[in-house]
Amino acid sequence: MNGPILYLRQIEDGDIPLLNKWLHKPYILNWYEDPEAWLDEIRQRNGVCSFIHHFVVMTGSQSIGFCQYYDCYEAGEDWYSVHSANETYSIDYLIGEEAYLRQGYGRQIICLLVDMIRGNTQGKEIIVNPEEENLASCKALVSCGFEYDQAGACYRRKL
Repeated sequence: MNGPILYLRQIEDGDIPLLNKWLHKPYILNWYEDPEAWLDEIRQRNGVCSFIHHFVVMTGSQSIGFCQYYDCYEAGEDWYSVHSANETYSIDYLIGEEAYLRQGYGRQIICLLVDMIRGNTQGKEIIVNPEEENLASCKALVSCGFEYDQAGACYRRKL
């Protein structure tokens, strides 16, 4: 991929209107079904959702997407079974600006998140559960070293 270098910055309250706009775009609603739930998590990022690390994806001064990572033990979601803190993490990501779709930026976002988890946690693995119809996301995960775990019905990568 030749193009702008991406970086992540922590989300701020001023980013919420832009994220709200992105979450309501039809191509994002296919995968992020409840925009208000996502926005509520961000609004509660300094409280009950402080275990989630939220970021805006940037290139230069342009905001182009959103991503996050979190300790699966803290999240307690029902699509996996995790019994210890600080071992298994998960990620979510989206590209909100259409001009950046289908150009390899999803892969770059995933790699940035992997590096961030590796550098900031003692985690042992990352698991991700995109919809199987979300081929772009599934392919990006594989290109970043994730492997599909048939038994767990998710993508996994050791750290």
